[in-house]
Amino acid sequence: MQTKQWNVEISITEDDNDDVTTARAVLLADDGTRHESVAHARRNPSDQAVPDIGDELAVGRALSDLSAKLLEDGAEDVARLAGAGSASR
Repeated sequence: MQTKQWNVEISITEDDNDDVTTARAVLLADDGTRHESVAHARRNPSDQAVPDIGDELAVGRALSDLSAKLLEDGAEDVARLAGAGSASR
């Protein structure tokens, strides 16, 4: 059995006023393939500043987007291989 390891690195930055949190999620596959997603969370000016909430929202959005990109890439690969198989028959 072959085991593969993919790592996701997440970086979080906040603007000077703690109004906008940005999360960057980078997936590094063991074959060198890199997938990246960036997402933001914006605090309502009338809300109390709670940085952890912005972190959770921004990271969750970045991971959700990364997940969607991976699913799309997989579906495109399947479609491409299915098309190549039917064209060669």
